[in-house]
Amino acid sequence: MAHSIADIARALGLQADGDLDLIVTHVAEPSSATRDALALAMDPKYADGLTAGQACAAILWSGADWQGFGLKAAIFAPRPRWAMAGVSQVMDPGYDFGTGIHPMAFIDPTAQIGDGARIGPFVSVGARAQIGPDARIGPNASIAEDVVIGAGLTLHAGARIAARCVIGDRFIGQPNSVVGGCGFSFVTPEPSAAEDVRATLSGDREIRAQKWQRINSMGAVRIGDDVELGASSSIDRGTVRDTVIGSGTKIDSVCQIGHNVQMGEDCMMCGMAGVAGSARIGNRVLLAGKSAVNDNIFVGDDVIVGGAARVFTNVPAGRAVLGDPATKIETQLEIRRALRRLPRLAATVAELQKAVFKPGQRD
Repeated sequence: MAHSIADIARALGLQADGDLDLIVTHVAEPSSATRDALALAMDPKYADGLTAGQACAAILWSGADWQGFGLKAAIFAPRPRWAMAGVSQVMDPGYDFGTGIHPMAFIDPTAQIGDGARIGPFVSVGARAQIGPDARIGPNASIAEDVVIGAGLTLHAGARIAARCVIGDRFIGQPNSVVGGCGFSFVTPEPSAAEDVRATLSGDREIRAQKWQRINSMGAVRIGDDVELGASSSIDRGTVRDTVIGSGTKIDSVCQIGHNVQMGEDCMMCGMAGVAGSARIGNRVLLAGKSAVNDNIFVGDDVIVGGAARVFTNVPAGRAVLGDPATKIETQLEIRRALRRLPRLAATVAELQKAVFKPGQRD
C-alpha cells in the first residue's frame, strides 16, 4: 500500500516536514527499515535504530532533529501510541476476504445479507439471520438462526455467533471467538457441596453422591456498536435475560464472560480475564490480564482492576484495585511491602525467643 508522507500526515492530523511527496509502502522498526519503509521511531530511545536502518522517512517524537538522522521527510507525533493507532489503520494491508459470496458458503434462503458482503468458503448463515451491509466473514465462520448484526461486520476464520444474538455495527470477532454459547449453569436436587461450603465457609459437610442437571440458557447476547472480541474468547448467553456488552468495549484473546453479565460501554478486558455470571460491570472499566470478577457483584464506573487481581466484593466507582483478594491499590502495596519484610521479622522473633525462653523450654 503506497502512500505519500503528505497523505499519511493528513490522515493522522499531524505535522510533517521535508519531502512530503515521498512515497512509502509499509512501516518498519527503525533498524530494519528499507528505503521505501516508514520507520516508527516515536521515542528518542529508537534514535540509534534510525542510523542503523535505511529509512528515508520516519514518524518521530516532537522536536526531533530529523535532518540530523539523514531523513528526507518526517512526521511528528506528540502522543506516540495515538499516532500508532492512526498509522496502523492507514498502512495495514488487512485480510483478504475475497469478493462476493464464495460458492462453497451456505446461506439459508431466508437469511438477509446486506450489500457489499464478502463471505468466504464453508461459512454457514442460518435461517432468518440478518446481516448488515459491508460484512466480511472469513472461512468456517458460522452465524446461527435469528441473529441480527449491524453494518461493517468483520468475522474472522472459525468465529461463531449463536442463535438469536443481536449485535450492533462494526463488530469484530477474531478467530474462534464465540458469542452466545450456553451459560455454565447446573443444579443438584439437594443443596450441593459447593453451596454448603459457600453458606458455612467451612469444609465440614456431609459427603454424598450428587448428579448435576443443566439449566438451559434461554436468553441470548446483546452487543452494542464498535465491540471487538478476541481470539478464542467467549460471551455466554443469558439464562432468562440477555447477557449485555456495551458499545465500544474491547475484549482481548482467551477471555470469558459468563451468563447474565451486564458490561458497560468502553470497557477493556485483557487476556485471560474472566467475569463470572450475573456480575455487573460499569462503564470504562479496565480488567487487566488474568484478573477475575466474582459472580453477582458490582464493579462501578471507571474502576481499574490490576493484573491477576481477584475481585470478590463490590467495587465503588473510580477505584483502582489489586491483589488476591483485591483491595485498594494503596492497601495492596502496603501488604506487599509487609510481605517482603516477613523473613526479617521471623528472624527477629526467633532471636527474641532465644533471649526470653530458657534452653529446653518449649516455645
